[in-house]
Amino acid sequence: MATGWAHEGAVLDQIEDTITDAVKGARARLPTGEGSDHCVQCGEEIPPARRQALPGVHTCIDCQSDRDRRVVHATINRRGSKDSQLR
Repeated sequence: MATGWAHEGAVLDQIEDTITDAVKGARARLPTGEGSDHCVQCGEEIPPARRQALPGVHTCIDCQSDRDRRVVHATINRRGSKDSQLR
């Protein structure tokens, strides 16, 4: 596929970089350290199975679901066109 001045695998490189950034972001949001027995937001007990599955967890499932809905995704513009930068 002709891509102008870009090298042959440039599109695949962009896709791989985007996936790598997303994985790094997800790993950065994983809980670390010693976990809690009770949710830091609502005070409810965190089930033992959740604490075992996610060592370092500090929130119950309901509170974490609310937090996950509010995650803002920052994206990096990997395209060089002016049109994509103006959006």
